[in-house]
Amino acid sequence: MIEMFQPDFMQRAFLAALLVGITAPSVGIYLVQRRQALMGDGIGHVALTGVGLGFLFQANPIWMAVLVCVLGAIVMELVRARGNQRGDIALAMLFYGGMAGGKLLVSMSSQAGSGSLESYLWGSILTVSPGDLAVIGGLAAVVVAVTAGLRRQLFAVCQDEEFARVTGLPVRVLNLLLAVMAAVTVTVAMRVVGLLLVSALMVVPVAAAQQLTRSFAATQAAAVSVGVVTALLGVGTSYEADLPSGPTIVILAILAFALFSAIAAPLAKRRHRHRAAAEHGPAVCDVALPVQNSNAQGLSAQSPSAQNPNAQGPSAGTLNADGKENAADTTRAAAGAAVKAPLSGEMLSSRGLAQ
Repeated sequence: MIEMFQPDFMQRAFLAALLVGITAPSVGIYLVQRRQALMGDGIGHVALTGVGLGFLFQANPIWMAVLVCVLGAIVMELVRARGNQRGDIALAMLFYGGMAGGKLLVSMSSQAGSGSLESYLWGSILTVSPGDLAVIGGLAAVVVAVTAGLRRQLFAVCQDEEFARVTGLPVRVLNLLLAVMAAVTVTVAMRVVGLLLVSALMVVPVAAAQQLTRSFAATQAAAVSVGVVTALLGVGTSYEADLPSGPTIVILAILAFALFSAIAAPLAKRRHRHRAAAEHGPAVCDVALPVQNSNAQGLSAQSPSAQNPNAQGPSAGTLNADGKENAADTTRAAAGAAVKAPLSGEMLSSRGLAQ
């Protein structure tokens, strides 16, 4: 087990996995909040053009992918903000054009073969160089600083744009900033899980954390924890079993989601039972039922009007020919007093259960 950490390339692999495990869920939670879970997948398609440009001009593919992804993310956000019916078609053309253009550029390059392209599509964490690790670390620091420092503002925009705009927040700037951070995260994670699977590491840990948490802060912390654990375990498993790192990490994240879902079902039922017991309490009926075949003396004893024969108004009972209070009128008076009396929480709950 210790031998796994001795080679330099494995140390760089674990550091890269740690950075990606922190970064991807930190941005993914906002994408899930605004129902744009597949945005990372679209940016990954566009990033392939940046990789192809890097191979063609013999530049660092990561930096070229950052540039192309940022431009693509800005275009995606502008198309989404306009909200016209042709937006989906424009985004589809952008995604497919990014993949097709990337493949053409890679084929035109003399220094990249099919093996190099596969490493960016599916990830090749064991080939991360010290320069790649430095770039990944710098970009990851920027993403974490922005997503943590502007957590309240980004949450407000993702939750309700109209409310955020009324409160004075720069909604357009925050939306563009979030799109740029998603683009940077794609380029950070492409060497670890690959461009085709990067969206999974941004979404699946968040979905797993939502099964057990109930607040945004708790979900964010749990999602980052799931991302880090699955990324590190995936690297170790891929090394021991000679498996590709990207698919291994994603499969472990999906297993974590399944485990959390299985745990969440009985916990949800238990919380529901406790909430129902706390809200309703014991069923006690405090509604007075009309008494039949009661003598006049008993009714007059229960009625305040019987104690004060000179009382006037609707609360006073009427007397029959024998000088005794009418039972029907007394019952109506008691019911009217009960309706006018203030109801406590216990009385409201008990009446609800009684009905």
